[in-house]
Amino acid sequence: MVQRRLPNPRDLMPLMRFKKPQLNAKRRRLQSALTIYDLRTIAKRRTPQAAFDYTDGAAEAEISLARARQAFEDIEFTPSILRDVSRLDTGWDVLGKRVELPFGIAPTGFTRMMQTEGEIAGAGAAAAAGIPFALSTMGTTTIEDVAAQGARSWFQLYMWKDRDRSMQLVDRAAKAGFDTLLVTVDVPVAGARLRDVRNGMTIPPTLTPRTVINAIPRPEWWINFLTTEPLAFASIDRWSGTVAQLLDSMFDPTVTFDDLAWIKEQWPGKLVVKGVQSLADAQKLAGMGVDGITLSNHGGRQLDRAPIPFHLLPDVVREVGTDTEVHLDTGIMSGADIVASVALGARFTMVGRAYLYGLMAGGREGVDRAIEILATQIARTMRLLGVNSLEELEPGHVRQLQRLVPRP
Repeated sequence: MVQRRLPNPRDLMPLMRFKKPQLNAKRRRLQSALTIYDLRTIAKRRTPQAAFDYTDGAAEAEISLARARQAFEDIEFTPSILRDVSRLDTGWDVLGKRVELPFGIAPTGFTRMMQTEGEIAGAGAAAAAGIPFALSTMGTTTIEDVAAQGARSWFQLYMWKDRDRSMQLVDRAAKAGFDTLLVTVDVPVAGARLRDVRNGMTIPPTLTPRTVINAIPRPEWWINFLTTEPLAFASIDRWSGTVAQLLDSMFDPTVTFDDLAWIKEQWPGKLVVKGVQSLADAQKLAGMGVDGITLSNHGGRQLDRAPIPFHLLPDVVREVGTDTEVHLDTGIMSGADIVASVALGARFTMVGRAYLYGLMAGGREGVDRAIEILATQIARTMRLLGVNSLEELEPGHVRQLQRLVPRP
C-alpha cells in the first residue's frame, strides 16, 4: 500500500518556481522565439504579405533556396568527447580585424519596408554584438547614418549603368569610415521573383483592396510606415515602379572582370566579391588579388537551380583558401549552419533573412534576439563538438551527406 499524506507547502516550495510574468508584449513574444524559424513565424503575423514575401521569397520555383537550406540539414557532425570546453572563444580576425562571432549582417535592400527601424536597428545590433553590418546599395538609410551607429561597416556595391553615380556612393562610404567593399556580381538582370509579381510589389506599396484587407490585422506596421520618414534610398530619391523594373533600369549587364579591376583600384579598403558560384571564378578572383570572395547565389533570388554555396565550399577553400578569405551566405538559419561552414573552411558567413525575420518580429530588439539565438547555438554546438575556439574547428567535424549527386 502506498502511504499518502497532505503535501507540506514548505516541502513543495524548493521544487516549484513560478515564472515572473513579462508585461511587455514585444519582449514576451521575442522571448518565446527559440529559433530563427520562430522569429519567422512572428514576422509573418506582423508584416503585410507583400513586404514579408519580398524578404521570404526567392526566384521562380524557389528551388535554389530550398536546396541551400537542405544542404545544411544534410550534414552529420562528428564530436570529440572528454574535452575541457569551459572556456570558449567564438571570435577571430576577419579581413584584418576582430569579430566577436563568425557571422555578420548581410546587405538587404528596401529594409525599412520590412520594419520602420530598418538598417538603424541592424547596425545598432551589430555594433552591440561586435560583428560587421553591410549596407546595400538599395538600402533605405544613408551611408552616414549607418556609420553613426558605431558598427564595423561594409558597403555593398551594385555597378550601375551610371558609373559616376556608383563611384560617388563608394567615395561616400570610404569617407564615412566603411572598411570593406562588397562588390555583388550576380545581378546582371533581376531574377524572376514571382511572389513579388503576384503581390504587385512596388516601391512604395501599391494600395489595392487586397493589400488593405491584408493590412487590417497588422495596424502597427501601417502606423509606423505612415507616421515616420517617407521611404527613401541611400542611392536614389524615389521610385514608383516594381522592384524588378527598378533593378533592370539601374544595373549594368556589361560589367566584366576588367570593371572589377578598375573598382579595386579606386577603393582604399578591403574588397570582397559577392556572388561567386564556381571554382573557376573563385580561382580567377584570387589571382586578381581580391581580399575575399563570398560564395553565394543571392539567397536563391537570382538564378533558380543555382549551385549550392555550402557544397562548393570545401573545393574552393582547398584551391584558393590560402590566397584569399572565403566567406559564405545563402540558406543559413541556425548557429549550427555557421559552425559547419567554419569547420569546412569559411572564414566568415553572412545572414540576411535571419536578421530580417528578427527585424520584422520586433525592430531593434528583434534583431538583438536573432543575433542572440545564433550566438547561443554557435556556442552550444562548439562545446558539444569538443572545441574551445573557431581555430579548432576542422573538416573532420562535419560530413556532408549526399542527396543531390550529379549523374556521370
